[in-house]
Amino acid sequence: MHRLLPASIALALAAPMGAMADTTSDIAALKQEIADMRAAYEARLKQMEERLKAAEASSAAPATAQAAPPAPPVAAAPAPAANTAASGNSNSFNPAMSLILSGTYARTSKDPSSYFINGFKLPEGAEVGPGTRGFSLAETELGISANIDPWLRGSANISLHPDDSVSVEEAFVQTTSLGNGLGIKAGRFFSSIGYLNSQHAHTWDFVDNPLAYQAMLGTQYGDDGVQFTWLAPTDQFIELGLELGRGRSFPGSDASRNGAGMTAVTAHTGGDIGDSHNWRAGVSYLRAKASDQTLVDPLAVSPGVFNGNTSVIVADAVWKWAPNGNATRTNFKLQGEYIRSRRDGVITYDSGGPMDSVYRVAQSGWYLQGVYQFMPRWRAGLRTERLNSGVPTFDTNMSPLMFEARHPRKTTLMLDYSPSEFSRVRLQFARDRSRVFEGDNQLFLQYQMSLGAHGAHSY
Repeated sequence: MHRLLPASIALALAAPMGAMADTTSDIAALKQEIADMRAAYEARLKQMEERLKAAEASSAAPATAQAAPPAPPVAAAPAPAANTAASGNSNSFNPAMSLILSGTYARTSKDPSSYFINGFKLPEGAEVGPGTRGFSLAETELGISANIDPWLRGSANISLHPDDSVSVEEAFVQTTSLGNGLGIKAGRFFSSIGYLNSQHAHTWDFVDNPLAYQAMLGTQYGDDGVQFTWLAPTDQFIELGLELGRGRSFPGSDASRNGAGMTAVTAHTGGDIGDSHNWRAGVSYLRAKASDQTLVDPLAVSPGVFNGNTSVIVADAVWKWAPNGNATRTNFKLQGEYIRSRRDGVITYDSGGPMDSVYRVAQSGWYLQGVYQFMPRWRAGLRTERLNSGVPTFDTNMSPLMFEARHPRKTTLMLDYSPSEFSRVRLQFARDRSRVFEGDNQLFLQYQMSLGAHGAHSY
């Protein structure tokens, strides 16, 4: 009995010592494993750096060796295929594709077919107003984009309209590596004037664009042409742009001409204020030519045919707030734009015979809107807006006609819910006073669904 007691005590003391030994062995093994991984990573990194240096030296050799002719571009073609095979990704060079599905239900107190913006002459068939009543398939947008080579990328957005027609919203090539902050875009694209103009409809915070855009830019200005941009190498965001275009869209009109029918200049700047605030502001100028452009005014006896120029100035500002820069739970965006348009030319009316007159008018409009995400997935918004039609100036031939300034206005409330980043359902109510002495109550229920790969949206 006396011998068993010491043996038991010794065994009890040895057990934790053995456990400690096992723990020490495990720690040592983990340390060794981490050290092996670090060594393997450093060796792999060194190997990649050596391969990079070799590739740079190889590419520089033809430029320095006079006897060696430059390699033809096709010689580099097999390399991507080898990389693709090595990675096992057979879709590496397929374009990214996306499809935006959208539909609405609209209920209005006034007939949308008789909608017009009082005091503003617009081309025949201008897409303004609330659209059609009842259920309708809204614009469906098919997007395709991909890098073409190390210097260029291409993008196209095809719109499928509710009437089964198809149009090309955008189709352009764009440089990717000019350097020095320079960029060039060529093809068909939305102009970068203002803030909302370059954004696709599915990114708008409301169902429709503001009245100022509808009345003076044909809802959204796009053109065929070329765009040059320069991004300043500064901490503060500064971007300048120049656009030359065909001038096919309102306030211009398509015509056979050798020169540019549209010129636009843009300047934007912005930056951060602390961790929770950022802003952007800018000013833009657009000048477009119109040739034999038919303008309709429901209050006029007959349509007028306009020949002349239109100058448009846009001032825009945006301020965003998100606590500590995290916009996932709550955030607020305040934005506004002021647009001023001046038309100068000759208008022809057919009232018992053609009658020409000098036609000049300065018109303006603004909107201010705020959108608050008060909890994840839920947002509410309010927009107020107003237009000033101005008083047109005619010469003596039109002196019997009397005009006065009109002030269409509109107030809109919005509530939307996003089950995910790829879907959204929106409820919107608007009180629209664009017609003469008539208010229109407009109720919309809208859905938007995004399928496939979709790039990040602009600021």
